[in-house]
Amino acid sequence: MGLPAKIMIGIIKAYQKLLSPWLGANCRFTPTCSQYGLEAVQKYGALKGGWMALKRIGRCHPWGGHGHDPVK
Repeated sequence: MGLPAKIMIGIIKAYQKLLSPWLGANCRFTPTCSQYGLEAVQKYGALKGGWMALKRIGRCHPWGGHGHDPVK
């Protein structure tokens, strides 16, 4: 795993530990968007995994989809 992926994983984990508890459960998907991003970056690296995470976050809104959407 390259340095960019490690940095992204660190940022996601910091978000999960520090910000997410204050913001509450807002994600319409399982796994949550941050967990999805973490898994995508771990599996595919910073570029592809980061793009997958951004697309997922873009779909996570009141008029978007919901339900189980794992990293494939």
